[in-house]
Amino acid sequence: MKFVVDTNVLFTFFWKDSFTKGLLVDQDLEFSAPEFALEEINKHTDEILKKTGISLDKFKELRRDLAIFVEFIPLKEYKEFLPNALSLIPMYPNDIDFLALALKLGLQIWSNDPHLKKQSKVKVYTTSEFIKELKQK
Repeated sequence: MKFVVDTNVLFTFFWKDSFTKGLLVDQDLEFSAPEFALEEINKHTDEILKKTGISLDKFKELRRDLAIFVEFIPLKEYKEFLPNALSLIPMYPNDIDFLALALKLGLQIWSNDPHLKKQSKVKVYTTSEFIKELKQK
């Protein structure tokens, strides 16, 4: 199974004993995200360090690991889908990259942002829905 994964899910990769980390490293699953997500993670480094209690070195190690398990796609690969994505969720411009990438790749999204579910072009799974879906496979 392949999914586009949102930044809010990727943030939990840094938590100790993260359930998300276990899913992201699963060999039967493939994940993609816009490179923009890495920028968001880097922008929130201090917040992640504070919430998780990990060191900066551990954060950098985990960020490298994350890039092994998630394919980060450059904007140029999906930019032609941005206008369509923006028309689907105009009130949430921070999430159009994820939606545009999902449209480009024909994939579902794993995100806990409820507004992404307000559009009908791409199936969006919350973490609990994602887990339920995996159990059915």
